[in-house]
Amino acid sequence: MSSNKTKKLINKVHECERESNEGLVAVNPGLSLVDGYTVVVRTDAPQFVSENKVVLISGGGSGHEPGHAGFVGKGMLTACACGSVFASPPPLCIMAAVNAACQQKPGCDIIMIIAGAMAEMGKSFSEMVTYLNTVKNKMGTIGLCLSPCSVPGSAPTFTLEHDEMELGLGVHGEAGIKRMKVQSAKEAVKTMMDHMTNKQTSTHIDIKSGDRVALMINNLGGTSVLELNLVAKEAISYLESKGVSIDRAYCGSFLTSLEMAGVSISVLHVDDTALEYLDFPTDSPAWRPPYFAPGQKVRKTPGLVSVPSEDTILSDESAAKLDSETAGLVYKAVESACEKLLAMEGELNDLDKQSGDNDTGSTLGAGAKGILGKLGPASAPTLPVDCPHALALTLGHITETVMGGSSGALYSLFFTGAANELKTATKASLSAALSSGLQAIMKYGGAKPGFRTMVDPLHAAVQSMADPNNSSLSVAETLKKAAEAATKAAADTKDMDAQAGRASYVNKSLLNKPDPGAVAVASWLAAVVSVL
Repeated sequence: MSSNKTKKLINKVHECERESNEGLVAVNPGLSLVDGYTVVVRTDAPQFVSENKVVLISGGGSGHEPGHAGFVGKGMLTACACGSVFASPPPLCIMAAVNAACQQKPGCDIIMIIAGAMAEMGKSFSEMVTYLNTVKNKMGTIGLCLSPCSVPGSAPTFTLEHDEMELGLGVHGEAGIKRMKVQSAKEAVKTMMDHMTNKQTSTHIDIKSGDRVALMINNLGGTSVLELNLVAKEAISYLESKGVSIDRAYCGSFLTSLEMAGVSISVLHVDDTALEYLDFPTDSPAWRPPYFAPGQKVRKTPGLVSVPSEDTILSDESAAKLDSETAGLVYKAVESACEKLLAMEGELNDLDKQSGDNDTGSTLGAGAKGILGKLGPASAPTLPVDCPHALALTLGHITETVMGGSSGALYSLFFTGAANELKTATKASLSAALSSGLQAIMKYGGAKPGFRTMVDPLHAAVQSMADPNNSSLSVAETLKKAAEAATKAAADTKDMDAQAGRASYVNKSLLNKPDPGAVAVASWLAAVVSVL
């Protein structure tokens, strides 16, 4: 791990949003996750809809947890579409939410909940002492941290290198049982649980197949909700793989250590009596039980909800087809453009820091990966590279499926707008297609030339292709001129005032580099030309 990367309890960067939601629904069995999408929906949504109640759907970027998926449940949202970190969800993700909603040491905390319930029920002091003494002997807890906390006005209680984590530390930052290299969330949870159940240690807890337990995942203070839900997912998977029944699971900030980044895991053996106490209602603002659908009594890790999928390729048999040699060039052009965007992911993200977003490269990279994943081998392409019309429609579908933020919607508009002009395969139709795609972006996106957006290089390319002086040039020569014009226009955005997009809200003095979206357009267009 390089020193400029932060430590996070995740498995894979590009899967953390979905895996976090897998943890969310595993903890809250009244929620479900839609198959193939980062969409969380109420399990009782079909009954809710059948009662003719208003369906509420929201969405937004991940990384803002507990909003927005955490607000799905009775009395609030029916479903939620989750985008990548700080990016709005792709259009089809939103549609999936609509379809799904309309179809269908900190372990000292657990003892306090049980004690409070017993007291509220009128149990005697002796009854409470007797029962709680048996409870504490049925519980195990272990902590793990990635960075220390610091008492106000003092230095951190201990230090950890950027690639280290501490296992078994105390709630006040007392030294743990060992220091180790940073692991993935799955590996870290396994390390914690293996130690907690190790019979060679004096403080172990016995857990075997058939046992019933309550599980608590606690935030030590500086761990994001995204990471916490992911840890919950892994802890539940660990126990269930051993045949353990998790009758209740809790996940949240219950007992923190100031800003310490880390988690603790507590496991308590339970029976029906313990569950009665744990389920006893409380108005404590710091305690919230897991979400159960009305009438639901038994916790079970839910399966996936299926929604109807749409056709991935819409075409017209009358559309022009290309000869094999030209189709081969189109294949290489698509491949080259996507590879260029992937190579520029870090550069584009750095440019996007101007507006505080830092995700243009990642968003476009997701689109490029999605296209490459569907492209197939050069000898037998999966995408219709021999039919420009069908190819444009398919690229529009892919981008609206896998790309979040405004980029996904805008590129989908671009390809879909260009498709109708590509029913014929001529130099004129190529120019018209580029123009129609641009017009679609301007109409629905609101940006115009000079607004410091991706529109600027596209407009320059369209103007170049329409220039009468270039009428005698070949298609390759015409595209080369267009790419050169786009490159210049993208560079010129450095001196423009942003009038659209997130950059328009940023102090203009901070925008001293070219617009990342504009640079991306010029770059993939140049990559296409390099093949020709």
